[in-house]
Amino acid sequence: MFIDSVKVLVCAGNGGNGHVSFRHEKFVDRGGPDGGDGGNGGNVIFKASRNQNTLASFRYQKSIVAEDGQAGSMRKKHGRNGKDSIVEVPVGTTVVNAEGEALFDLIEDNQEVTVSKGGRGGFGNAHFVSSVRQAPRVAEKGEVIDELELRLELKLIADVGLIGLPNAGKSTFLSVVSNARPAIADYPFTTLTPNLGVADIDSSDSILIADIPGIIEGASSGKGLGIAFLKHVERTSVLLHLIDAYDQDIAASYKVIDKELKRYSKELASRPRIVALTKTEGLDDKTKAELVAIAKKVAKTDVYTISSAAQIGTKELLFTLYQLVAKDRANKEAFEESIKTEIPHITLSTKEQDESWTIEIVNRVYVVRGAKIESFARRTNFDSSFGIERLRHIMKKMGIMHELSRKGIKDGDTIDVVGTFPY
Repeated sequence: MFIDSVKVLVCAGNGGNGHVSFRHEKFVDRGGPDGGDGGNGGNVIFKASRNQNTLASFRYQKSIVAEDGQAGSMRKKHGRNGKDSIVEVPVGTTVVNAEGEALFDLIEDNQEVTVSKGGRGGFGNAHFVSSVRQAPRVAEKGEVIDELELRLELKLIADVGLIGLPNAGKSTFLSVVSNARPAIADYPFTTLTPNLGVADIDSSDSILIADIPGIIEGASSGKGLGIAFLKHVERTSVLLHLIDAYDQDIAASYKVIDKELKRYSKELASRPRIVALTKTEGLDDKTKAELVAIAKKVAKTDVYTISSAAQIGTKELLFTLYQLVAKDRANKEAFEESIKTEIPHITLSTKEQDESWTIEIVNRVYVVRGAKIESFARRTNFDSSFGIERLRHIMKKMGIMHELSRKGIKDGDTIDVVGTFPY
């Protein structure tokens, strides 16, 4: 089963609560606060793996949850951190949020991204001891993490994409030049899912080839299977267009696929492309030459004649493909090097981004947003006057209270820091 798009619910672990306790030991007079901090919640991490080639494992696993951090304890014992939830996904997986925005693109083997960060553990009362506050009776709550709805989309990453009408010989070619073993039969639509194969060029190099099934006339507008798999050729460097030499009209067969590519993506249609006429083992040289001339006239690119079953011309075609792939790889490396030498963009550091905040007035509610202040607010115990006073002190140090005053806040007005008011 091949699944290339799934929805999952992701939730990192909540932070553990801080602990309130005081030392109670024999011969220790007036033991001070010794409540420990809560542990941090585990992260949800996606890891790209070449060992995965489908998202089928998410068909029944719709929810991914990391472990919560444990609460702190007496004697300043720190709560245990929650374990990360590391989930393997195929290379080529894109993580998209509920708004349709692409968040991460996992395009390299063993690449890891944290899609949901665990909540911070709350401070125990031992953390709040100072010269003027020697017996605090309050601790922070652990940060609670909201559930995220994400969509995973898989786009196969290959060097060469095989395209052509059904029964053009794509699967046979792939089985001959690579280690792939796709289903092969003498009727259209034998292949219902993309197949990947590694073709060895020599002892030190190889190329990855993808067989893209089901592209027919109208595929780009939703007809047949092609609309589901056209996206899998987006990341290929070179396109190999296979045409059955026994088709009644070779030029028309080429135009059908070319038209669908252009409708789907002009950029994709402009990729380097080679045309190969298949099943030519029973044709004489004169007939082959006539067919090649017809194909060249319409395709305006190199045209080869091959027979995958008889393994005629396949090695030469494979080497030509490798040369184009190697050229594309070199261009990409040169582009990456040129980026490194460009003038760097000046951006805020991670710390500066976390400490930044905004204030917006919505229906007479003062809405404060910012990573750092929201984190503090989530860990504040609002049942404690000390907790509320501490949050107010933090907002004052960050300059938020001054800005609120400047915006005209008055006694009795509402401040929303964690998005709990239905305004």
